[in-house]
Amino acid sequence: MNELLHIYFPGLTTLQTERFRQMEEIYRIWNSRINVISRKDMENFYERHVLHSLGIAKVIRFAPGTIVLDVGTGGGFPGIPLAVMFPETEFLLVDSIGKKIKVVEEVAKELSLSNVQALNTRAENLNQSFHFIVSRAVTTLPEFLYWTRNKIDRKNFNDLQNGVLYLKGGYLSEELAGIKVKYHIYNLSNFFKEEFFETKKLVHLHS
Repeated sequence: MNELLHIYFPGLTTLQTERFRQMEEIYRIWNSRINVISRKDMENFYERHVLHSLGIAKVIRFAPGTIVLDVGTGGGFPGIPLAVMFPETEFLLVDSIGKKIKVVEEVAKELSLSNVQALNTRAENLNQSFHFIVSRAVTTLPEFLYWTRNKIDRKNFNDLQNGVLYLKGGYLSEELAGIKVKYHIYNLSNFFKEEFFETKKLVHLHS
């Protein structure tokens, strides 16, 4: 299970290791009831979901007290793996599909993740601000920035500037062409050697 995680994140605590170990079985059980992960991806659960989510942890280590919003979380990615990795960071996971949020709530409960809240809503309906907003390719970047506008807290205390951390594959030049904020692209292939990550990127967008 955790071989990949221990290779790329050798400093995991015993509790983190146990939570990551339990994660696959919990998702298998819930996925059989409410389908949130394809069968093919479930067979590659740690690579395509957990490790992909933790690409963010290769770029930033959230400081204690950081508040993170996961938009369009689906079954809980990238929010759930990040919440295991950063227990002193608060995560709000939102999705417009209620049954997916039900899975998130149950997974967080079974993993005893007290730093996770799940909400069945759209990002546009939230009135609070966050230090970072994370997501995995739920829409085009311009539309995502529109959904999340005015939701970034101005107080910075992390190594990276507060902003959006967006996981996406393929070519992004067209999407980024009309964007009026600063951004930096990280190639996940620089962190992970598996073929799956060859075209995967993490985009950090900020003011």
